[in-house]
Amino acid sequence: MNKLFALILAVIPTFALAEEPVIENVMAVRTGADTYRFSVTIRHPDTGWDHYADGWRVLDMDGNELGVRVLFHPHVNEQPFTRSLDDVKVPAGTTQVQIQARDLPGGWNDGTTIVNLP
Repeated sequence: MNKLFALILAVIPTFALAEEPVIENVMAVRTGADTYRFSVTIRHPDTGWDHYADGWRVLDMDGNELGVRVLFHPHVNEQPFTRSLDDVKVPAGTTQVQIQARDLPGGWNDGTTIVNLP
């Protein structure tokens, strides 16, 4: 019983620290007939290489991935931060997309941010 209690106590702080990245702003700019540039501002309590926001992606409203922006390093002293992704192909007639953030070690957020396209 004591080993189980110790294991539970060891795991609880990990979950408490694993906050999801928060998408604070998204700007979508049409750059071609069916291409867009997305600039996404994220806030996340990055602590270093073991816990940081490591990406975001553009999804259509059915959940299909249209583009992904990998973040290759922590942004401990730069919060919030904005990164862009160019040349995202969006099917003609699409009026909305979703943005989903990801962090290490948690993976993709459960929720998304819906963006109306210009």
